[in-house]
Amino acid sequence: MAADFGDAGLLLLALLGLLVGSFLNVLIYRLPKMMELQWAAELAQASEPNSAPAAPFNLWVPRSTCPHCGTAIAWYDNMPLLSYALLRGRCRHCQAPISLRYPLVELSSALLFGFCGWHWGISMAALAWCVLSAALLSLALIDWDTTLLPDAIVLPVLWLGLIGASMRWTGITLEAALWGAVAGYLALWSIFWAFKLVTGKEGMGYGDFKLLACLGAWFGWQALVPILLMSSVIGAVVGILLKIKGGLREGGVMPFGPFLVGAGLVTMFWDAAGLAPIIS
Repeated sequence: MAADFGDAGLLLLALLGLLVGSFLNVLIYRLPKMMELQWAAELAQASEPNSAPAAPFNLWVPRSTCPHCGTAIAWYDNMPLLSYALLRGRCRHCQAPISLRYPLVELSSALLFGFCGWHWGISMAALAWCVLSAALLSLALIDWDTTLLPDAIVLPVLWLGLIGASMRWTGITLEAALWGAVAGYLALWSIFWAFKLVTGKEGMGYGDFKLLACLGAWFGWQALVPILLMSSVIGAVVGILLKIKGGLREGGVMPFGPFLVGAGLVTMFWDAAGLAPIIS
């Protein structure tokens, strides 16, 4: 049940989004590295069982540092948006430029949280959609950077979609959410194997199957065709532009996850604006 706290409630939710956005910047950078270190540690343990454990590296340790000079970032230089503006986008110590991505992620998270509060009120439904928005934002950037879609993010959010449907937070039935997850996974799984049988190559990763299953759990099976169409068209256009400009990576690899995320967010905004029947 939504509570109406007016502009003050929306502002608080947007501020929460700013803080979450700051955390997402850490998550986007560190989670893939944590996965790589874990794989390396498992290989090292298999080959040398008595090898010394690596230094801890997680979302909390070590402290964030400037990637150019290695100086630890003080708390007052790590305030969302404000620190970037006060520092004029440069490191306090070495004056190297700070990536514009950091404030953009924080601002995007704040806007998404504010939108969820505006549409769903201050409610459990709004918080659930905030979690989805934050997860999609982080997944899009992680996949773009590394072509990874971590299970540590995708699977809990998929389950939250099913729980949200059962609690009536997402506006669809549990049946539609369940079959959305099943159909989402099978749709890309089928395309993957058909492409591999014809070409002998893998056209996408298993993370894409899980991500579409996650979107199916949140929006229902009815939304899968529009999501696939939007993501495919936008992905094709971006791919063509990158190829023309020579911006494709080695081997012509381009992650599909960011385009699935974009289509999912469009679906969320579309439904919120009452422009059904995209998910009805």
